[in-house]
Amino acid sequence: MVSGARKQATMSTLLTKTKGAGRSGLALLCAMGLWGCGAARHSHAVDPRSELPPLVEEPPAPKASSTPEPSRPDEKAFGARYATPAQCEAAARGLLARSRDQGWAALKSCVDRTHFTQLNALLSDAWAEELRVRPDAAQVIAHVVALRGGSVSGELALLHARRVPIFGLADAIAQPDIYKGRYLLLRAQVADVRSDEDRPTVWLVEQSLGSVEREQSAGYTTRRDSVSVRSGNLDGAVGSFGLSNVGGQMATRDSESHSVTLPRYDNISDETGREALGRLPRVDPFFAPGKDFVVLARFDGLRTTSGGDEGDEDAPRLPVLSIVSYFPPHPLVVY
Repeated sequence: MVSGARKQATMSTLLTKTKGAGRSGLALLCAMGLWGCGAARHSHAVDPRSELPPLVEEPPAPKASSTPEPSRPDEKAFGARYATPAQCEAAARGLLARSRDQGWAALKSCVDRTHFTQLNALLSDAWAEELRVRPDAAQVIAHVVALRGGSVSGELALLHARRVPIFGLADAIAQPDIYKGRYLLLRAQVADVRSDEDRPTVWLVEQSLGSVEREQSAGYTTRRDSVSVRSGNLDGAVGSFGLSNVGGQMATRDSESHSVTLPRYDNISDETGREALGRLPRVDPFFAPGKDFVVLARFDGLRTTSGGDEGDEDAPRLPVLSIVSYFPPHPLVVY
């Protein structure tokens, strides 16, 4: 009984002290385990399967599209997928309708990985805008011209018909002020290379492309030789010698041959009489003397040759070019 009374007194004392303490007093009582605070707080059962909503609502999952997004083609692998340049160009044109960058990258792969000679397709309306705005469009055109054999004079006529601003060396020499800073395309042979502080200067001799005809055998050649011999005796009077008998032989030889040939034309390059100085950004061992190249360059103007006077209008001048790119011409020419 004493212990029970003492316990009750202790309880009364604690209640009296916690009346002014508010929530902190209740928390202390709960911590001492004197009241069943936990049981009172969880008197309502909670389904453990229920979940609280997230603080930030997650965006809905994107719907699957029936049309896949076009992937960027590998510039080196795209052209290798097609058997002919025409098929490759058609596929690149189809890709151009979805993405201009991807279509142009695919076309460059066609030029690099196939024997691309489709200059008319390249100059079509489908690629007109790309040829106008792409900074590497002139290099692609020069590469195609080289793959077609490097007949530059004829190809420039096609380019000018489509208003492509690439010109010839003769135009720049005739009107240097008009063509300064513009692209020039020429077929040239490297005559000499001189290096000056890792900025080599190349002596270029412009070449024109012609052809020479020759006969090439086709099939078998037949030949027949025959010899005929005739012999006999002749009797009769021979002048003052009276009667005589003359004998002898006569041989004839016949020869006959048959052959089938086809005309063939070999391409030859000949100097036009125009020369130029080309500047390369760095030394290139493949740009060697004695070889022909299709050269794309910017026209920097005319420079008076050594020994001439700058003030003399009749002093010999050479065009100066900044070489952008060059390509070896294919031995077969596409007309």
